[in-house]
Amino acid sequence: MRNVLSLLLFLFVSQLFGQGEEKAQVQKTIETFFEGFHAQDSMKIKETISEDVVIQTISMTEEGNVTVKDEELVHFLRSIVSIPKTTQFREIIKDFTIQIDGPMAHAWTPYEFRLNHNFHHCGVNSFQLVKDTDKGWQIIYIVDTRRRKPCE
Repeated sequence: MRNVLSLLLFLFVSQLFGQGEEKAQVQKTIETFFEGFHAQDSMKIKETISEDVVIQTISMTEEGNVTVKDEELVHFLRSIVSIPKTTQFREIIKDFTIQIDGPMAHAWTPYEFRLNHNFHHCGVNSFQLVKDTDKGWQIIYIVDTRRRKPCE
């Protein structure tokens, strides 16, 4: 009986350790995405995303209505690389909450966006990832919220 309990405890701890490694890999994928984003390096960004990635933004109109805007990958990448070098921009990730089920992961990342060192907007990114056998974790879906008032 003692051996069975020891084996079960070992398997449980091994599972938790493996899950922690996977979470670290998911977080690293997202961090690499932002490294490319901040460096305006479309090739580095492409290393982290699926060719069929879906990119959306949820925001409010001036009238207070919710809008969901789709953005094609090519337009997203062009908008990043075309930012003038004199413009300072930084998306500061405040936290990572990562959930994994087999080859699927979800990451919830509150953020603050700064433009020329000043607050511009904030919100939450939601990333869906899939674990590709050859490439590792790849982002397949990004949706974010954007608010002009400071987030709490």
